[in-house]
Amino acid sequence: MTQEPTDVRSRQEPLRARYRDTPEAARITDRAVTTGADLSDPWHGTVQPGSEDHGETWSFGMHRAVGGFHDAPNPGDILCAALATCLDSTIRLIADRLNVTLERLDVEVTADVDVRGTLVVRRDVPVGFQSMQCHVDIKPANGTDPALIQKLLKGAEYSCVNLQTLRNGVSVATSVDIEGEDMPHPA
Repeated sequence: MTQEPTDVRSRQEPLRARYRDTPEAARITDRAVTTGADLSDPWHGTVQPGSEDHGETWSFGMHRAVGGFHDAPNPGDILCAALATCLDSTIRLIADRLNVTLERLDVEVTADVDVRGTLVVRRDVPVGFQSMQCHVDIKPANGTDPALIQKLLKGAEYSCVNLQTLRNGVSVATSVDIEGEDMPHPA
């Protein structure tokens, strides 16, 4: 579904005013849910990002480094994609607000992990990405003030929700429902 482009300021200013007056309205919840997987295949699955009305379902697979076939985006790829899309869109939104015309914008995100942790080869190796890198390739229109580009990039880095979440960490709670069994959740 493609929407007609609109001025970012005209869409955001009413929201900014509303959130100043009603701070609780600014609290939102994003979601994703895995759905319809063939439970006999541990190497592949599907995930529905966002609410049901998006109508999107993505296939995912497991990385060859943990035994998968690497024939579909893996969860690490999807995490990188989440960061890349957030930073890209934040840059474009702020560029619009600053009246900066962009001729090109590519955001590449890479993430490095030592899978010995997740495969329990070495317990002293942490499970999780040890580092992530964002590379922004940006080309503003000729004659754009370099100071304005620096303001744009600094503002985007500050306002990118996924970037700030990964940098600062977030509390993640896990709950489990085990149908038909009275079993405690492992601590």
